[in-house]
This record gives sequence, C-alpha cells and structure tokens, in this order.
Amino acid sequence: MSQMLLEARNAPERIRGQLQRNAPILAALGEQLRQTPPSAVVTVARGSSDHAASYFAYLCMQQRGIPVASLPPSLTTLSKAPWRVRGQLALAVSQSGQSPDLIATQQALAAAGAQTLALINTPQSPLGAASDNEVPLYAGEEKSVAATKSYLTTLSAMAQLIGHWNEDRRLLGALEELPGRLERALDQDWTPAIEALQGADRLMVIGRGSGLAVAQEAALKFKETCAIQAESFSGAEVHHGPMALIGPDYPVLIFAPPGPEQAGLLALAKWLESVGARVLLAADEDVSERQLTVVEAGHEALQPLSVIQSFYIMVAGLAAARGSDPDRPQHLNKVTCTL
Repeated sequence: MSQMLLEARNAPERIRGQLQRNAPILAALGEQLRQTPPSAVVTVARGSSDHAASYFAYLCMQQRGIPVASLPPSLTTLSKAPWRVRGQLALAVSQSGQSPDLIATQQALAAAGAQTLALINTPQSPLGAASDNEVPLYAGEEKSVAATKSYLTTLSAMAQLIGHWNEDRRLLGALEELPGRLERALDQDWTPAIEALQGADRLMVIGRGSGLAVAQEAALKFKETCAIQAESFSGAEVHHGPMALIGPDYPVLIFAPPGPEQAGLLALAKWLESVGARVLLAADEDVSERQLTVVEAGHEALQPLSVIQSFYIMVAGLAAARGSDPDRPQHLNKVTCTL
C-alpha cells in the first residue's frame, strides 16, 4: 500500500481531531470577523493549497457576499506591487509554511494594513509567524509528495471557519458527522474509473460551484501521480473552447454531487455521451446513470470533501495499475521554494 493511500485513508480521523481542537480558535475568529467584517478577502497559496483556497473563496462569496481573489505571489516578489488592502483579510494556506514567496506576500499584505490569517499544517513556521492568527490543520506528518489528508483538513478547517463566522449551526452540525461520512467515502467502489483510465494519456475533469476546487485538485493529482495530462473546467465553461477537444472515447470525469449544480452537470454528462465521450459520472445513489458513487456529505458545502476523499483512493489505485509510484512523482519535491 502506498504512503499516499495510507495518508488518504487517515484523513477522516485527522479531521475528527481537528474539528474538536480548533473549535475554540475558530469560534473566536468567527466572532472577530463579525465584529470587524473585512471588505474583501485575498488568498495566498500555491498548488493544492490554492485549490483549497478556491473552495473557501466560493463559500465566502456565496454566503458572505464578500469578493475573494487569489493573489499571484510574483506581484509581491517580482513586481513589488503597491498593495492597498486596509480593511481586508489576507488568508494564506500552506502545508509547510516554508515557501519564501508566500511568506513575502503575507508580510507585504500585513504591512499594507490587511488582517492576516494562515492555515498551516506545520507548527511554528515562518508563514505562521508572518500572520496575525494561525490555525493548525492537524493533518499530521504527510510524507507522500502528493497531498491528500492535508488538502482535506484544509477544506474542513475552512468550512468550520465559515460555519463559525456565519453562526451556521446546520453546517457546524454536519461537520460533526463529516468524519463518519468520509469513512464511508473511503470504501466506495471507483474501480470503473481505474479500468477506464488505465491507458489514458489525457482527460477532462469537470465540477461546478464549490466543487470546481476539487476538480482542480483531481486534475493535478492525475498529473502528479499518473502522468496523465488532465485539465479541469467548470461545467459552465466547458461549453466554450474546451468542447473542441472532445472526440470519440475522450475520457471525461464529472463530479456531480447533490446540490444546485447537479442538474446542469447531469445534462452535460448526457450530452457528452451523445457525442461519443467516455463519461465517468460521479454522483449520489439517487442518480441511476452514475458510474461512480458519491457519499452524501450532510451539507451542500461539504459535498466536495466526500468527492475528493473517494477520488484519492481511486487515483492511488490508478497510479499502481499504471506502474507509477504516487509517493515519488518525477521531478517533484514535498516542499517547493519559489520567489
């Protein structure tokens, strides 16, 4: 069993402990954000952490009506942008908290008047020191280069922060039940995807709404662990230029969990099948035409966590079926230092 698979299977237990340990911290942060609401939020992250930031951005804009933008760190490190962010929240996300470009950006935003917050898995990191507040992810040490449990614990921490910020008892209650639901997601049979993609060299991954963040993460994992050229798209955007790529047997993985986006994604899946694409539809048990089963997460904001939990187990199996080592992807290191 690969280290990646072991770590992915450990995520529900890590989230169970994290939710309990972080409740006081995030309740206090939620109160602080209600007392001094930011006019906007900027996120500072790269790779899987940036995909997680996309999840937070969607929930924050959907539920708070506050604009959220992902900042390219090079605007600070290379262009020396004159930030004007007083009254805004700068949210940095990192597994290691070591990347110089993230640290420099967070420092510059703080100096320009932003309130700064960091979600970090490694305690006492430079990025945490550069931030007003730090929320630990409690994912434990992650040895595999391909992030799994650190990504999932980032999403759960973000959902818990939104829950406390909004005083949303329904979301906070669903979070209490989430680890058990993710344990069910671990055991879903996604072998049809392994069989369909074992010989693939390219594919498209489609999500929508908060689910786009996990489509982005899935596409990255296909590249990292299986050397498949995978691209992610919103179900709304795929009708534009990307549709020109679709030909007979072109593989398309569609994440369509329950929620307001599902109807449009199911219609898209039907259309793609009509033009010859090889569609892998991941949906809940109520969708009879699914090939892959998604476990109901108990709240629409948490559906992406259930999806990516099952996906991680599948993609680790796919890497093994293709003869790849998901723990040691070619050319990659666990900590990336850029400027």
